[in-house]
Amino acid sequence: MNKKKKALFEARAQIIKAIAHPTRLFIVDELSRKERCVAELTDMVGADMSTVSKHLAILKSSGIVSAEKRGSQMYYRLRVPCIMNFFGCVESVLKTTSRDQLELLA
Repeated sequence: MNKKKKALFEARAQIIKAIAHPTRLFIVDELSRKERCVAELTDMVGADMSTVSKHLAILKSSGIVSAEKRGSQMYYRLRVPCIMNFFGCVESVLKTTSRDQLELLA
């Protein structure tokens, strides 16, 4: 593998790592519906604001979300809504795997 290809795969892995947490998956799913402020997401997640802010920082640094300060609140939105296509693919894998496992029991 050449350096350019390796760098591409490393960049892909960083994005996948950024969403590889149930709370971050939830946040991305919520942001696919509409932008939200940290306070809203904190209530929805049921965690403290510092924890939610850390999750948002990871998503932001990977380029998945963007932020805009309005007054005293930060509002977040998906930068790349196509990330939801990846979720659809993951769910297809889950369905196929479940089907395969059920066939083993039959």
